[in-house]
Amino acid sequence: MKRIWVDSQKCLGCKTCELQCAVERNSVTRKLAEAVREVPRPAPRVGVYGPSGHSFPLQCRHCQDAACLKACPSGAMQREADSDLTYIDQSKCRGCWMCVMSCPFGTVTPLRDFKVAQKCDACMHMEQPACVASCPTEALLYGEEDVFEKVRLTRKTMVALHAQAIAGNSVVGLDYVREDDKS
Repeated sequence: MKRIWVDSQKCLGCKTCELQCAVERNSVTRKLAEAVREVPRPAPRVGVYGPSGHSFPLQCRHCQDAACLKACPSGAMQREADSDLTYIDQSKCRGCWMCVMSCPFGTVTPLRDFKVAQKCDACMHMEQPACVASCPTEALLYGEEDVFEKVRLTRKTMVALHAQAIAGNSVVGLDYVREDDKS
């Protein structure tokens, strides 16, 4: 199953993903210059939190045992069978905010102007999510778990090399370098 993965080491906190998400998903015009004048203003489905250098883009994790699905009394919160992504059928949403209160990550948010909830659905209707396509540093990745596993293993290798350098060890073992090739 494809997911949005975050390489937090690359996130600058520029909020380009937030802007593109708001314009692509909640704007009438789908153009940034015009979207900033829309009332109500388009709201993003992804949020970037933390100070620059330590920021993190956060969107729905599409939990396997999703609390929002269980909490929704109207059946608006649903899971797409093929992709296993959770989404909101806003025509069924009553604006009770039970999903907002139950989300452990705070990624389901109220759209008060429309009295419905919203959340990231990984742009199910698009080939690539808007946030991923717009990220200038490629901190957001879209793909199967093996796509992100390669990033994780590379970081693990760099941490091991750094630890050896701090310890004053001038000889680097090849077993650390080869770890990236084990996937």
